[in-house]
Amino acid sequence: MDGIFSRTELLLGSEAMERLAHSRVAVFGIGGVGGHAAEALARSGVGALDLIDRDKVAPSNINRQIIALHSTVGLYKTDAAAARIADINPACRVVKHTVFFLPETKEEFDFSQYDYVVDAIDTVSGKLAIIECANAAGIPVISAMGAGNKLDPSRFETADIYETSVCPLARVMRTECRKRGIKRLKVVYSKEKPLEPKAFDEETGKPVPASAAFVPSVMGLLIAGEVIKDLANGKGKAE
Repeated sequence: MDGIFSRTELLLGSEAMERLAHSRVAVFGIGGVGGHAAEALARSGVGALDLIDRDKVAPSNINRQIIALHSTVGLYKTDAAAARIADINPACRVVKHTVFFLPETKEEFDFSQYDYVVDAIDTVSGKLAIIECANAAGIPVISAMGAGNKLDPSRFETADIYETSVCPLARVMRTECRKRGIKRLKVVYSKEKPLEPKAFDEETGKPVPASAAFVPSVMGLLIAGEVIKDLANGKGKAE
């Protein structure tokens, strides 16, 4: 067996690979977490990917984002990711949305097209809008909680949002999900207490999030693994 997905097929079987090939997954946020998730999905045989991000690759991204290279600095992250995916699996259909997903831009997206949704963005309002849109369309969604200011990738867990603890972002999301009547949400989070920030933005006074190569990458791969296993087992979009 020498096909590009032959080793994956040995694990999952031909029927599961066929499901993956006919699946369309939307990845919101193509940064340290989302970039690794999107690439792992492409390397696993997912047939179509929507990539949503408005940022460009910056030099400060090179320490942790798989799409960030000296050759890609200045490119839109969606363009950099799409180019990598085309080189991995030319048959994968990529749709780029070079836009920030916010409650104000959600009408630009038809969630019913997707079989699964990955939320890897930073803003609480955007995350909640993604979750609400996915739930309304009957589409499974998995959400990334906080990965910044952490050093222990072994502490990541997959859980329902209401089973989380320690993570500050998860605490906010629990409260907001409860207010909105969101009964369940699969997330990847860490019980590691975030380190104290060492730098602050001069304009906003907010802490500058710190991150290492080996933390957001692990979260992204865990998220991709959950998506692949669910899709392979027929737990994608509700028919």
